[in-house]
Amino acid sequence: MDRVEKTTDTKYGFREDEVELHRHHDKHEDDEEAQLLDGADYDQFELDEVARYQDVGGGSVDQRLTDVEGRGGPERKRGVTTSSRFISFLRGPATPEDLTISPVLRSVQELPVRWLKKALSRRWQRLMLLALGLLAWIATFTVLLRRGKGTLTDAKTGRPVVHMDCVDTLWRRNNECGLDGVDCQPFANDTIAFQCPASCAGVRVLNPHHVGPVDVNYRPLVIGGPVYRADSFVCGSAIHAGVIDDATGGCGTITLKGDYYSFYPSLQHGIESVGFDSYFPLAFTVDAAQCGGDDGGYMTGKDPRQLLLFVSLVATVTLSLFTTSAAILFFVSFIGIFVHVALVSDPPNVSGPSDTVLPDLISLCAERLLPSLFCAVIIYLFCARRTLQNLVPSAQIEKTALWLGGFWVGALSNYTLEKWIPLSRLSAHDLAHQPGARAALAGIVIVLLLCASLQAYHFWREGRFLRYLGLYLVVLIGIIVLATSGQPNLELRIHHYILGLLFLPLTSMQTRPSLVYQGLLLGLFVNGVARWGFDSILQTPWGLRGDALFEDDGIVPDAVSPLIYLGDQLGSGRNFSLSLKWAVPATLTEETTILKMTAVDGISVLVNDVERYRGFFGGNDVQSAIDGLSFTWTRSPALTTPEYFRFAYVLKRSGRTLDYSEAGTWFANGTWSQGPGYYR
Repeated sequence: MDRVEKTTDTKYGFREDEVELHRHHDKHEDDEEAQLLDGADYDQFELDEVARYQDVGGGSVDQRLTDVEGRGGPERKRGVTTSSRFISFLRGPATPEDLTISPVLRSVQELPVRWLKKALSRRWQRLMLLALGLLAWIATFTVLLRRGKGTLTDAKTGRPVVHMDCVDTLWRRNNECGLDGVDCQPFANDTIAFQCPASCAGVRVLNPHHVGPVDVNYRPLVIGGPVYRADSFVCGSAIHAGVIDDATGGCGTITLKGDYYSFYPSLQHGIESVGFDSYFPLAFTVDAAQCGGDDGGYMTGKDPRQLLLFVSLVATVTLSLFTTSAAILFFVSFIGIFVHVALVSDPPNVSGPSDTVLPDLISLCAERLLPSLFCAVIIYLFCARRTLQNLVPSAQIEKTALWLGGFWVGALSNYTLEKWIPLSRLSAHDLAHQPGARAALAGIVIVLLLCASLQAYHFWREGRFLRYLGLYLVVLIGIIVLATSGQPNLELRIHHYILGLLFLPLTSMQTRPSLVYQGLLLGLFVNGVARWGFDSILQTPWGLRGDALFEDDGIVPDAVSPLIYLGDQLGSGRNFSLSLKWAVPATLTEETTILKMTAVDGISVLVNDVERYRGFFGGNDVQSAIDGLSFTWTRSPALTTPEYFRFAYVLKRSGRTLDYSEAGTWFANGTWSQGPGYYR
């Protein structure tokens, strides 16, 4: 009977005889382990650490311990243990966490999805609604965009309206209008109907612009008022004159005034203009105008960006609230926001004033969108999918506010970030001269370090820290190699779209900070590419400099003190005369001078910021070439305003110049003066 009961108990566990056998076997093993430990003079932890080497080097544990002790004794053993423990720590906790968001107010956040599924229970119905919504978004966007940026005509004259960018002028910088401004005619007796976009009041000149004796920088380039010098920003001048509103843009009419004297500074409508106390060959006034559509319909010419922003915001927010598909949300938002930036909120500058700006903008948008979509696929697969794919439906509002909100903030950085951060470009010149740039850079670096530290901690919790540490070490080595490779005539330039790509992998987790960071970095990437394109990470000095000064890399002609003759002294009428000659810069060695001069073949002279002389070298060597150049300027003694002179070397073939000197001033009474930067 007992035997039967023992047999039937196997249904629920070990039989009693098997239990006794296991107990005896376990006791035997315990005795063996105790004997092993009693015969060893090291602790269990060190045994485990040294035993790791058995598979690598072979041999018994005792042999490996003898080798370790022979190379340094207990100190060496502790070093191995410490490094192993450190690597083990970097790998993360023994049980990695899978970080997810625990939504607040779940029942409220999941209402949009619940309502949609209740109204449209079938999947094909919801897809049809999505398609109809996208078509409505595209149609509304297209109609408003065409009415705001399409071909317009002046309602009064019937002439085409010229679309102006915020930085367009009637007169180009330095000598780009040619000798005596011949390439910027006509100077008078003409009118131009124009349209300006919104938000031009805050657009500033970012490189020094010569205005008589001063260099204007980091402020709107508006000279004079109500009569403006021709190198003023046209749209900034129209805002200063009160003709158009900065918030909406609008249409106006330019009337060319020709030669004009004395442009007075003033503060109007939020713009402070610059004064100029001499004459300039081209000036203009600005008056209000009405724009008509090319189809004969009346249009105000207002910039539709505010209305289009409302349309795009409503479309993307609605999509984010009602969809649970990470792929649909990511790619529809990416394409929609990219097109919005490229055509509306921060469009690239086209090739110049034109009455057909919309086709140019669409062409540039299509050119940059296709490679951006390839980048978007990589970003989604390796970063955004992990962040968005497993978000529960009860986090719809948080996803919209954090991820989509960050996306829009980054994409609209010309409104949200650039206006509050006084750092236009990450260059040595801007850091040295732009007010507040260094403090802004320090603040940005501190914020980035704090955010990166927080993300590193989250990666450690998920057990992925070492993997991403290796990735960024490779990236850092690559940047260092590019920066120190010593390639001739190439410089490293980290554009902000590249910064977005570099930091986006740090956001591949599902936390609230990651949602914000990822959206913000995506927006910066979109803004950078849609506005500026895929600029190279390695650029030539000319490409980086643009219209900036050469500064330490440039030289200016050293003018000998001028010879000034007054009319009474010459006995040849009442005209005053000023003569100039140039010498080889004394501060440069002969070798350096010859090296610099091999790239130039003449000298350009600006008088009141207009090129009045361009002479070319005739000798075979530098000294004789410069000695053969001289410049004489005459004027009537009836002139009561000063004149300002600047000199620069002219580059071969291109006609561009190196830096102009600081201004020398010839006053109305015939005296001459120059500032400390007149010679360099």
